[in-house]
Amino acid sequence: MELRTTFKIEPSGEKITYNDPVMFIGSCFATSIGRQFEIGHMPVMINPSGTVYNPVSVCNTLNTIINGLKYRRDDLYNHEGTWVSFDHYTDFSSTDPLKVLAKINRNSDEARGFLDEARFLFITFGTARIFRWKQSGKIVSNCHKIPAANFSHELLTVDAIVTLWNKYLDKLLALYPQMKVVFTISPVRHWKDGAHGNHVSKSVLFLAVEELLKHPSRPDYFPAYELVMDDLRDYRFYDEDMLQPSASAIEYIWRAFTGCYFSKPTLELWNEVNKITKAFSHRIREGSGEGIRKFAERSLLQIESVKKRIPSIDLEKETEYFRSLQQLNHL
Repeated sequence: MELRTTFKIEPSGEKITYNDPVMFIGSCFATSIGRQFEIGHMPVMINPSGTVYNPVSVCNTLNTIINGLKYRRDDLYNHEGTWVSFDHYTDFSSTDPLKVLAKINRNSDEARGFLDEARFLFITFGTARIFRWKQSGKIVSNCHKIPAANFSHELLTVDAIVTLWNKYLDKLLALYPQMKVVFTISPVRHWKDGAHGNHVSKSVLFLAVEELLKHPSRPDYFPAYELVMDDLRDYRFYDEDMLQPSASAIEYIWRAFTGCYFSKPTLELWNEVNKITKAFSHRIREGSGEGIRKFAERSLLQIESVKKRIPSIDLEKETEYFRSLQQLNHL
């Protein structure tokens, strides 16, 4: 008896290789999958403005990058001694406004250069609910724990999302005809809206994305939400907060993702690099000198094998570390 409702994901006709820069923008789920690219040392950029959740904020992030917008002190807000940007995540906050501006503008410049070469852009919507800063009517990406009385709370309509994003898909197609856009809906539940409110919000996102898939640029959709909600369907696959997918759920989604977007050679190479990454993170504290030497030599051979196939891959830190292990054991 089959005790799960599994479903098949059709492999994408366009595959991601080690030569294809990939950008992820959106909710924390985008970060979870993007980090798998980092583990495999693939060319990736994740949320250059920090985590963003709603479709308007994702659009604002792209707009800042594409138009090369520069933030100034007037674009920041001082909350109890901390300077914040309503377009950026809390990681960009500081008591020094110059540090905030430097980080924002540096990240934006780097993202613009990256986007020029990107082959894939993955967009993850987390919620259709938005917060407006009452003083200006601006839709914010993050409230930075400022009292809720300073914001109004709204639910975006399907039409509003579709109108906004159809225009932006037109722009992306004109500027980056080589880039494939892929939408996903985050499986992370926004429980502050309540059970019913969360489902209403996700439903708006599903209906909007369904319309956006009709755009002439032919964007794709990856069913991350469905993998958690309809396939796994068990609290074993949630983190301790019972809202975020667990590490095993992320791994399951990653396997489905690679099955869809990776060719067999790319996945084999990612697995090989992953072994190097794990070996690098496993700091040697004890063991025989001979055993450590063999461990280092084996890892260096793996790095050499990878670099022969992908000369552009950056494994310098790993190479230096394993060489240092060799030197230590020659003393």
